[in-house]
Amino acid sequence: MIITERIQTLIHALEVKGSRWMNYAALMLAVLALALWYDTHCYVDFSAPEAMDAAQVARNIAEGRGFTTQFIRPFSVRLLQKHNHAAPAQPSSSNSPGAARLNGDHPDLANAPLYPLVLAGLMALHMPAWPVEVNKPFWADGGRFQRYQPEFLIAVFNQILLLVAVWLTFLVARTLFDAPAAWLAAILMLASDTLWRFSVSGLPTLLMLVILLGVTWCIATFEATVQAPNASERRRILLAVAAGLLTGLGMLTRYSFGWLILPVALYFILFGRTRRVGLAITSILVFGVVVAPWIARNLMVSGTPFGTAGYAVMECTFPFPGSRLMQSLSPDMTSAHWLIPYLVKLQANVRVLLQDDVPRLGGGWMGILFYAGLLLGLRNVVARHLRYFTMMCLGVLVIVSALGQTEFSLLSPDMNSENLLVLLMPLAVIFGVGFFLTLLSQMQFPALSLRYGAIALAVLLLRLQFVFALLPPRTSPIAYPPYYPPDIQKFSAWIEPKEWMMSDVPWAVAWYGDRQCTWTTLNCQYEFVALNDFIKPVSGLYLTLQTLNGKLLTECIQGGVDNWSNFAYKTLVYNQLPDKFPLRQFPLEALASGLFLTDRQRW
Repeated sequence: MIITERIQTLIHALEVKGSRWMNYAALMLAVLALALWYDTHCYVDFSAPEAMDAAQVARNIAEGRGFTTQFIRPFSVRLLQKHNHAAPAQPSSSNSPGAARLNGDHPDLANAPLYPLVLAGLMALHMPAWPVEVNKPFWADGGRFQRYQPEFLIAVFNQILLLVAVWLTFLVARTLFDAPAAWLAAILMLASDTLWRFSVSGLPTLLMLVILLGVTWCIATFEATVQAPNASERRRILLAVAAGLLTGLGMLTRYSFGWLILPVALYFILFGRTRRVGLAITSILVFGVVVAPWIARNLMVSGTPFGTAGYAVMECTFPFPGSRLMQSLSPDMTSAHWLIPYLVKLQANVRVLLQDDVPRLGGGWMGILFYAGLLLGLRNVVARHLRYFTMMCLGVLVIVSALGQTEFSLLSPDMNSENLLVLLMPLAVIFGVGFFLTLLSQMQFPALSLRYGAIALAVLLLRLQFVFALLPPRTSPIAYPPYYPPDIQKFSAWIEPKEWMMSDVPWAVAWYGDRQCTWTTLNCQYEFVALNDFIKPVSGLYLTLQTLNGKLLTECIQGGVDNWSNFAYKTLVYNQLPDKFPLRQFPLEALASGLFLTDRQRW
């Protein structure tokens, strides 16, 4: 009799739990099918300079070269020269390649370390094939290049991070509301066209998204612990430590993320109850311990806490429009002490953010539901307090995004890691779902199926952009113009490993060509001469359609004799190079994708 009962119990457990696991398996297969369809029909190679920059640094780490970069900013050269200045008895040596560390070991001063380090670990587990593939299916189509294998592997990794973000959104939504709200929030996150495009962009945005969701989960759990009758003091301290630790890791992914330590600390002060100040200080101290070693490294290498990234606030101001600061060897830094350029930049960018990005937070119409949800009278204390944390984060990120905008946001307007507001998408979706379900509960449906139909229609309308992205026609995976990896690798192969190039897309040359490449200097005359003659000779110049597509009158003709667009115009139209310009050889085959000049015939 006992054996019979055990058999019946086992059968019952298999029926109940087996059915649950079958549902989970079916769900995972559906998600996998969605990812395969997206990667086959919607995948696009890297187009954001920051993605290529981080990837080439990761390759250097994976190959044992440390945190070094092949993408050289002239301003980075200036910082290293200033920091590694020669003794007074040897003033000329401060301009040598050794002072600027251009002999193959130029330290990376632009990227926070965590994302390249994670990618390096991925590459160490499975080292991809670096040469472009033009014969194998999927990577090529009829002998024509289609996809770059290392970029596709990075995209797959970021899509795993997207699934982790969906899962964390489910956990936070279930803590704030209930299971139906959690499932709906997870579905809306999974069907976000913006997040899927970030997943194939190669940017660290999804890693930051996961980290911020981790911080949010810590705060939500902290609040639930505080509301419990027998609140554990040790658990509260551990959650404060975890929040500070994760915020520190976020800063090591992108420096501007570190400003979120302010909302985290302020949250503990406002809602921490007993020992609230101690909890805030604990989170700040842990945050400082996490980021201090990397800041110390930057100070030892360059004399600055954040390298070239610390000057982002100066970029795109009227003293340094566009990328002028990063392309300059000797910028006039007197304007750095003025307040007006930063106020003008803040005012101009905040206006754009409030008009365009802030209303669309959460994707499409979800922003409307989100802001309405913030005004909802919430019974759940955890949700009510987390709403204030969300509003504090929104205010901080609007200011930080406005002041931190650089030329990269203009080169890649949609996909760039300077778009920090997208990090609040999970919270926007959660509060938007809460408001939508509150409205839905007040509607009377004659049948339950009609209620589900209304939810399905709302999901379709909110994520219609993603549906259209999945439909034909198929998107071209090549990010051309200006990037065509086969040509970049071919031109780079003509340059010896110890030599270096100059280009208007140095991040692409560093990533695809694995050659040290400097950004085009501020002009093609005295700044170029200062770099070529007194620091390190340039062996190749590669100007892509990014320069060649310049405006004929204002850039090519009226841009000035020292303008690179004018230089390219005279070279291509009149076959006229400046006197004593050292690079005078060029192959005609290079004209298909740009202008390539070298010091001698190398092909």
